[in-house]
Amino acid sequence: MSQNQGESGPGPQPRTKRKSVSITEVAEFLRHHPGFLEDHPELLEHLTPPARWTGDGIVDMNQYILDRLRGEVDNLRSCAMDLIDTIRTNLSGQTRTHSAVLALLAADGLDQLVRTVHEHLPLLLDVDAVAVGFEPPPKPIPALVAPEFQRLPKGCVRRLMGAGDRAQLLGEMNDDGTVFGAAAGLVRSAALARIRPDGAIPAGLFALGSRTEDAFHSGQGPELVQFLARVLENRLQRLLGSPA
Repeated sequence: MSQNQGESGPGPQPRTKRKSVSITEVAEFLRHHPGFLEDHPELLEHLTPPARWTGDGIVDMNQYILDRLRGEVDNLRSCAMDLIDTIRTNLSGQTRTHSAVLALLAADGLDQLVRTVHEHLPLLLDVDAVAVGFEPPPKPIPALVAPEFQRLPKGCVRRLMGAGDRAQLLGEMNDDGTVFGAAAGLVRSAALARIRPDGAIPAGLFALGSRTEDAFHSGQGPELVQFLARVLENRLQRLLGSPA
């Protein structure tokens, strides 16, 4: 029986015993690789540091670990404060937007709507300039030929917004007067939202401007300015005779 087993092939081989590393070898390795713990700081969490020592050439491991933990705590605290500030900003933006929407809905006619946009929205939204502009319509719309509405060159909306974007937040805005008119020199950052054309209104822009650079930026969501533009678009369509 043992002969047949031997002919069928060798049996399981015994495992090779892994050579243990001595303390002396570890110390020698670290001596020849002084930057090892600096390259692998996560290993410090698994080490028991010595008590505080003094003397030349002695590394205070306790202080090293404490400094690292303090850095992690500071990073967590900073992240938490950033999150709190973001939540506060979002809540403030929503509250201001709701107030602006109510003001737009309360406007009885086109003149009052225009006055609300240019006089009330800057205060309600805490911005420095609000502008509404339209490209040339296929047929003249006398109501839109007014100083309060910017006359945008044909193709301007697509050039500024691209083919599909409904809103854009620009941390840096260099306007030559096309969008914000006389307020262009004041504006350093802007939020732009597309006004969609229909039978009553041509393609246009709803723009918020701030004298502060990065008051609007790509890290923010464009939903609120886009929502405001949809409300304004709806009001213009109704007041100028097109069903929304």
